[in-house]
Amino acid sequence: MRRIFYKAHLLTVLIALLSGCSSFVEKKQTLPGNLFSNLPDFSVEKNAGLDDVSLAAMSLIGTPYRWGGNTPQTGFDCSGLVVYVIKNTRQKNVPRTTSELGKYGQSLSLETPAPGDLVFFNTLGESHSHVGIYVGQGRFVHAPTTGGTVRIEEIKNPYWAPRYTEARRVITP
Repeated sequence: MRRIFYKAHLLTVLIALLSGCSSFVEKKQTLPGNLFSNLPDFSVEKNAGLDDVSLAAMSLIGTPYRWGGNTPQTGFDCSGLVVYVIKNTRQKNVPRTTSELGKYGQSLSLETPAPGDLVFFNTLGESHSHVGIYVGQGRFVHAPTTGGTVRIEEIKNPYWAPRYTEARRVITP
């Protein structure tokens, strides 16, 4: 009986680790008031001179998700996509994990991000458990989950809006 318990516990831990920065594990959140009250005004278009970063991210749409992946050939997880795009557009090394990226650069607070800024979400009970690259008009590119592909999404989507935590500028023009 004890052996079964340990195997079940180990399986649970493995599933949690493999979900990485995916949106597979959904936490219900109770939000006071307006669903969009914690979001910047995405109707305002900003330009920080980082359009090459957002264009490079969009060029990878359709690349398979792979936990720990960091190239188009092997697939991407969310932070692997960010690291690859920034390294290949700006020749800059940034931290590899989502939580480390969440401490890097400058927080934009409730300021509207510009294309090329990073956007963070709470998908696993941590404020920086998922990351994407903002591409403008309230949309971001990310590597979402096992079995999925890199894709573009609306931040105001009912899944993403309540999970949005902040935007950060990790590179400067």
